[in-house]
Amino acid sequence: MPRVLSLLILLSTLPFTASATPLPLPDHGPALRIQGSNTIGAALGPALVKGLMEQQGLKTIHNSASEHANEQLIIGKTHQGRTVSVEVTAHGSSTGFAALETASTDLVASSRPIKDSELVALESLGDLKAPEAEQVIAIDGLAIIVHPHNPLDTLDTEQLARIFSGEVDSWEHLGGAGGRINLYARDDQSGTYDTFKELVLSQRGKVLVREAQRFESSEQLSDAVSRDPQGIGFIGLPYVRQAKVVAISDGDSQPMLPLNSLIATEDYPLSRRLFFYLPPIGENPWAKALVNFAQSDKGQAIVAANGFIAQQVQAIAVEPRAPMPDDYQAITREAQRLTVNFRFEEGSASLDNKARQDLLRVVAYIKRHGKQDKRVTLVGFGDAKSDPERAALLSKLRAMAVRRELVKSGVVMRDIRGFGAQMPMAANTADGGRIKNRRVEVWVY
Repeated sequence: MPRVLSLLILLSTLPFTASATPLPLPDHGPALRIQGSNTIGAALGPALVKGLMEQQGLKTIHNSASEHANEQLIIGKTHQGRTVSVEVTAHGSSTGFAALETASTDLVASSRPIKDSELVALESLGDLKAPEAEQVIAIDGLAIIVHPHNPLDTLDTEQLARIFSGEVDSWEHLGGAGGRINLYARDDQSGTYDTFKELVLSQRGKVLVREAQRFESSEQLSDAVSRDPQGIGFIGLPYVRQAKVVAISDGDSQPMLPLNSLIATEDYPLSRRLFFYLPPIGENPWAKALVNFAQSDKGQAIVAANGFIAQQVQAIAVEPRAPMPDDYQAITREAQRLTVNFRFEEGSASLDNKARQDLLRVVAYIKRHGKQDKRVTLVGFGDAKSDPERAALLSKLRAMAVRRELVKSGVVMRDIRGFGAQMPMAANTADGGRIKNRRVEVWVY
């Protein structure tokens, strides 16, 4: 059986409407332990847990703060008066994978993909990159924030790298005023920091300057920048609070603010995925239920209510702009774009784990709105090649790979287009940027 087809069959068993099957109650201790990302664990993770508990019929659900920072219990009671608790510990994504290795957690919350070294260390628990193990639960955007009165409006990723490595240490060097730049960053355990390091610093051979002030708490970092006229920091989108957000460009991309539509499609240069990692071997039924709940419509509504970007598919109008190819502008005048981009595994023509989930969501949208018969156009893009015609061909082949999967669900395409390396979303100088540019958009008429 072809690999993608078998994965689709597997995904068809993954409920996107959560099940209310009663879950077993432990004899003692928490029903579920979650460790990892502070971005997820501060509010989103507990909110999803509360939603699952409500679905299970528990009452008097509430949070109980621990004496330790960034740790809490979510507690509910059964109709018989029995207490059920879920433990959420949020000290950074790396701590979640370390806890999984020592069997001190059941589910990892991570604001970055699992590292190869972590995969190897945890291989006794099964393949954590398998579709049922690696679950994208939300999309987030790293916001670059400054003091509300800072006149700066845009930066590119190269400038960001030079700022946070200490090479540019004065606002005057950026055309502004205010003297020395003060840097604010999340701590080394944070997935937010890992993401910034990967997307901005490491690709340019730079490291964070020692003088940067480091924070475990997202809220504290944001508030510190808001109080400092010379400050700049990076933070997850829900934690902007009172700070000013700067538009970001990467390579030849246009400067973009972290708008919901640009983050949903992962076009925004500093967009990122938020994950639950569920061990395939010895899984806790509460962990599996929480993953399924997070993927359901109710779960994704909680994602949106907590300031992150839900994965529910919507159609949006796109204004034609001069940098767009003429043929692409023609599509924007007649059709609407769905808030999803299909992307591919690194070095492969296979859809990545999020794309496999999104196939179900896109098919559901198309059927719900009666778009099965020649009402859908797929538009492929890629990274730059020495031969533009080859880049255009590869981009069209990617769109055809998505078409093959949609056809299995009875969708008849209106058109398949390939625009090669045009309209890049990221610099093509690094693997991460090239992966981001290899994408397929969905347009509906």
